[in-house]
Amino acid sequence: MMKGLKKWRLFSLLTVMTVFLSACGEDYLSTLRPAGAVGKEQLNILLLSIVIMALVVVVVSTIYLVAFFKFRRSKLGENHMPKQVEGSHTLEVIWTVIPIILLLILAVPTLNSTYKFADVAAMDEVDEAGSKTALTVNVTAKLYWWEFEYPDLGIITAQELVVPTGEKVYFNLIASDVKHSFWIPSVGGKMDTNVDGINKFYLQFDKESVGLNDGEGVFYGKCAELCGPSHALMDFKVKALEPAAFDAWVAAMKATEGQTASADSADVGEAAFANSCIGCHAVSAVAGSGVGPNLTTFGDRNRLAGFMEHSVEETTNWIIDPEKYKPGNTMTGKYNVSPEEAKAISEYLMKLTVEK
Repeated sequence: MMKGLKKWRLFSLLTVMTVFLSACGEDYLSTLRPAGAVGKEQLNILLLSIVIMALVVVVVSTIYLVAFFKFRRSKLGENHMPKQVEGSHTLEVIWTVIPIILLLILAVPTLNSTYKFADVAAMDEVDEAGSKTALTVNVTAKLYWWEFEYPDLGIITAQELVVPTGEKVYFNLIASDVKHSFWIPSVGGKMDTNVDGINKFYLQFDKESVGLNDGEGVFYGKCAELCGPSHALMDFKVKALEPAAFDAWVAAMKATEGQTASADSADVGEAAFANSCIGCHAVSAVAGSGVGPNLTTFGDRNRLAGFMEHSVEETTNWIIDPEKYKPGNTMTGKYNVSPEEAKAISEYLMKLTVEK
């Protein structure tokens, strides 16, 4: 008996902890602490649905408990027969109309928000000079990394999305291999990236990422569609900057045009990179899409491969054996460098920066 009670006490404690811990979250990752207009509206819909569901649970539970205690056999006897309500038109109308009303209360704002978030007409608007008025980012999901192209700005990057605050940012989403899903939990809901069509939506970043309490000054982005053995490791980071800082970043990215690595360089790491890596990885933000991630801003990143510590040591380990850290990634088996060359390449990559 005591053993059973102890089990129930443990179960009750775990249940209470689950309820309280479910409210915990960090600004850089939690959907319950949104940092943008889209995320806030989606949270409001979520809260509305919870209120409606809680109301239904309370009403049904109350009716059940009233019936349980009021008509229990020990109180009314063996032969008592409660009043029969079968065929009552009044009750049938009540339990038909009330659910319809609750569904409408939930459906109307949900449909309204769904169509509003899908309205990307502003993506094609231009000013008097013929320039696009809205920022558009082409997102390409790959195994297992993310490419971000700013077509109207003429620059491209990977693994870290940089956006301005206070304005809608429009996204063209596509996958190059299998289905993935683009999701920044703190800013807005996810959307699939497909290989056979482009999905479009927008997000708004109302809060700068600098100083977020993850210690890295970024929002976290993730793949939300099971896509292979390293799906859980397909992370990216988002830097939300005030407009002036974003413009400065764009200018610094454009200034890398023509930048490359030389096989004749006195820098051992640069020479090794030019001989082994330049065929897949560009070091200029204006170089266009490559087979592998664009490395122009490698030194500015917060994580290696989306989830590993951003250091020379970990970068060296990654170059030597990427399959160990991200099974199924497309870099596996493409490079054959010595540990010394791998370390030299890592040191060279850490110097690739537009922010320092």
